[in-house]
Amino acid sequence: MKKILFAIVALVCFSSCVEKKKEVPEMEPAEEQPDSTPVRKIEPIAMEIDGSYFKATGTEPFWGLKIYDNKVELKTMEDTIVTPPSPPILAQDANIKMFRIQTEATKMDIIIAHKECTNAMSGEVSPYTVTISYKSTGSDESQALEGCGTYVTDYRLHDIWVLEEMKGAKVSKADFNGQDVPNMEININNNRFSGFSGCNRMTGSLFYEKDLLRFSQVASTRMACPNMEKESEFLTALQASTQFKVENNRLYLSNGSETHLLTFKKID
Repeated sequence: MKKILFAIVALVCFSSCVEKKKEVPEMEPAEEQPDSTPVRKIEPIAMEIDGSYFKATGTEPFWGLKIYDNKVELKTMEDTIVTPPSPPILAQDANIKMFRIQTEATKMDIIIAHKECTNAMSGEVSPYTVTISYKSTGSDESQALEGCGTYVTDYRLHDIWVLEEMKGAKVSKADFNGQDVPNMEININNNRFSGFSGCNRMTGSLFYEKDLLRFSQVASTRMACPNMEKESEFLTALQASTQFKVENNRLYLSNGSETHLLTFKKID
């Protein structure tokens, strides 16, 4: 009897131990911390790419304006007017441009002011207010239009870029404490950029007009790394750039005084 009782107790204890062992959750393997190497993945361009660099629309009456390098196109409910382009007349004390166009058939003034504008019907907010005055040559009656517009950011910027040169000198991981060299992803759908500056993550906005590109509102994390001079030099150069060129899978940033501030290579 004692032997039977001992066997039952032993069996119960063994079963209990097995159940407790099953209840102990298995530890998940530790996730590796993501590095700063850019991944070749970027969302598709959402906007229509038709070669124009500025677009504007208005309501009451409905109209649309597109400015290209080689023409200006104004569409109204009654007509479509196409003219050659003209160089902008710049205001001295504000970001205002006037295009004064005169052909054998049409006289037209287009004023683009960097002033926030809200579409009366859709509620969409645009960064520019547009005023158009036009009339047929020989006519005394002018038509006036008001609406909202925006510059179309160069689609070639929409990519992932890795720093190759800074002020004409090649860069390497050794310049950034063995970490990856600075890199960034530019998204023209929302005119934003983000990436790695050599020690910290960075993000910011693009300000784009024809022949003008600025990296603004730059924010970054606050990690401390040894020898952060190169990161500081990179961020200063990035925010000092005002002009760009895309050529041979490279993005060249410069400004009025320095022609080779930063050179980036596109990731294939």
